[in-house]
Amino acid sequence: MTDTNERINEAFNLIDSELSRLQSREVVSAIEASDLLLDLRLLIMQIEPVEDPVSISS
Repeated sequence: MTDTNERINEAFNLIDSELSRLQSREVVSAIEASDLLLDLRLLIMQIEPVEDPVSISS
């Protein structure tokens, strides 16, 4: 669970830093947007999947 929290915090930090960097600009290139999305995707892919909860049948 700690690793998951670390990955989520990394993603938030990346989003925050990029938003503050891009916020002052009027135009952002498609390449910069793609790079950010790919970085986020890689971070999220590293999070271990949570197992589906077990349902109890009557």
